[in-house]
Amino acid sequence: MAHLCYQASVNRSIHGVRAANLRHASSRTPPKREAPIFRDGISYHWDTAPPTLEQLNRAKHFFNSGIPEIIDSATKFRTVKDTTTPEVAFLGRSNVGKSTLLNALMGRKMCHVSSRPGRTRSMNFFAVGGEDNVGNPGRLVLLDMPGYGEGSREEWGKEIMKYLVGRKQLKRAFLLVNAQHGLKRADEEILNLFRQQGVSHQVILSKADRVLFPKSKVSVSQTEKNLPALDGVCAAVKSKIQPGKYDGPEALGEIICCSGETALGGQKLGIDKLRWAVLAATGLGDVGRKIRPSEIALEGPTPLSSDITTTVSSR
Repeated sequence: MAHLCYQASVNRSIHGVRAANLRHASSRTPPKREAPIFRDGISYHWDTAPPTLEQLNRAKHFFNSGIPEIIDSATKFRTVKDTTTPEVAFLGRSNVGKSTLLNALMGRKMCHVSSRPGRTRSMNFFAVGGEDNVGNPGRLVLLDMPGYGEGSREEWGKEIMKYLVGRKQLKRAFLLVNAQHGLKRADEEILNLFRQQGVSHQVILSKADRVLFPKSKVSVSQTEKNLPALDGVCAAVKSKIQPGKYDGPEALGEIICCSGETALGGQKLGIDKLRWAVLAATGLGDVGRKIRPSEIALEGPTPLSSDITTTVSSR
């Protein structure tokens, strides 16, 4: 029977990792006032500005530099190798499309893709971006986490939460949510844990192509036709990832919608923007602070719905 193994196990092991939260204490600030959502393509921003074309090209070049390499695989947090390389973790419900998305992000098939829930059974570390200046195989490490829900195991949740709370190299956890289904109860419980334990996190909507092209061929016209449906999903998700409960740092005010399978104009949907989000999270981009959409030059805006506005940045 499907169940949330992360939640069940972490409540019993939380005291063992509580001390690690001290490093996050200074980041616990009251939630900001409600801000409008701005859409750039199929990404949504209210705490950040959309990336420029130069930044997108830089991110693409970074991920195409060198061949990705699996450098570690662990089932226990205590056996994970200690490094100085920045890390980001990807996790989500079973069958959320995580492996497919990571393969698209790295530009080659590194993760096994399966329709069977629970296929990923360990924490798998991938070095990307080419060798760094001290001889490490990558300038950045992507971590593929086992999925939660159907096919998961309780012991996975315990070790994964130990990593998320205690790993000093971790810069952000990217939580994948199926765009077709929106946030499920299990996802909301994980978000609660992130806030309570001070884990920096961001929500990514996977399988956005199934909302934009549910029964039609991939085209610009179909994208424009079905964007209101995606707007609705993101508006609903926004209210859940920044609930204003004052119970810890909330998710970054940015939602990237993407697909690891479907391309439009020769580019997989949202992948380069996700690549930039990863670089920005790790300090490998050129973002020194958060920039609100209102701080960039805009043409428009044009209202899309009651609380979503489209923007076109000067590039």
